[in-house]
Amino acid sequence: MADEKILQELQEIKAAALLAAKPILTMQDAAAFMGVTKCNLYKLVSAKRIPHYKSQGGKFTYFKRVELEQWLTAVRVPTNEELDTRAATRCATKGGVL
Repeated sequence: MADEKILQELQEIKAAALLAAKPILTMQDAAAFMGVTKCNLYKLVSAKRIPHYKSQGGKFTYFKRVELEQWLTAVRVPTNEELDTRAATRCATKGGVL
């Protein structure tokens, strides 16, 4: 029982290491990398909301890891501290009072 669990964990580590080394990802790889279901990823692809590539026959869909990372981090949400600093700066430059 314990051996099976160790073997399963080793297989998961191996799969994660192989995925981390790939610059070009398949649909399954990309879904795992992004932490979404393949169904969700298909929806993004069909709506052309995510950068992707098709094989010459159009049967397969591929993704560049770098582009997925950029897409995932495209909309940064500022922290409350950053928002407070911006507000204080804006008030100071416009002569407002905090």
